[in-house]
Amino acid sequence: MNLKQTNTPMSRRRLTYFFYILLVICLGLASRTRFIPEFIYPYLGDFFYAVMFYFIIAFLLNDQSPKLIIIISVSICYLIEFQQLLSYDWLVAFRNTTIGSLTLGHGFLWSDMVSYTVGGVTAYVIEKRILLLKNVL
Repeated sequence: MNLKQTNTPMSRRRLTYFFYILLVICLGLASRTRFIPEFIYPYLGDFFYAVMFYFIIAFLLNDQSPKLIIIISVSICYLIEFQQLLSYDWLVAFRNTTIGSLTLGHGFLWSDMVSYTVGGVTAYVIEKRILLLKNVL
């Protein structure tokens, strides 16, 4: 029986991205507690949302450059934010569910766009300066 080796650089990268995705999801959910200072509370969830999307796109397209990954991931976040300007009944009903609220949010805010940008740049820097520098990926 010929078994493929699963510890290739690409599979290690995917595993690393997967663990980062899980970590960021936990941090994002934890950011919705009463222990977070009021002045960053409105922005932290969107920040982690963008970081999570960066690592999801990196997981899916792990052979692509970090520059392309940040462009795609932040663009997705922007599109999700802009869809909040739409008020179709079925879309509003979905946003009023827990999963809809977590994935699509409520109400367009320009400050969310800033949070997405900062989150995407932070994830990019984490990958470029920490993960790639230390040869984790």
